[in-house]
Amino acid sequence: MAFGRLERSSGPQPFSEINVTPLVDVMLVLVVIFIITAPLLASSIKLDLPKTDAAQPNEAPQFVTLVVDKTGQAFLNDQPLTTDELAQRLAQAAARHADTEVQLRADETVPYGRVVELIGVANKAGLSRVGFVADPGKAAPASR
Repeated sequence: MAFGRLERSSGPQPFSEINVTPLVDVMLVLVVIFIITAPLLASSIKLDLPKTDAAQPNEAPQFVTLVVDKTGQAFLNDQPLTTDELAQRLAQAAARHADTEVQLRADETVPYGRVVELIGVANKAGLSRVGFVADPGKAAPASR
């Protein structure tokens, strides 16, 4: 009998990394639960609304585009018109929809008087909503 050294095996080493797969699985399940339940929490009061023909959804806002070029020529929806023709067309637009908006695009060199004249034509036609359209670029430096 030989008495020698018995070697012991060191055994399995401890696992020092965290397994994140179960964590990811749980988080995905929670996300799905929140996605499903969030719309249910938005309106906690249950109603049976009455039905009527008068409660139709609003139409998209109506507008016409009035463009004034460098020479002062007026264009309504890209068609050149005289001041009298413009007044008639704007009156027709006002007859169709009283809340039609006039989107005014004027060149920066157009005299202020011409712009005011066209706004007056629109007001006489029954269109009081005027929107001024500008380029969102850099403004010119103010001159003194």
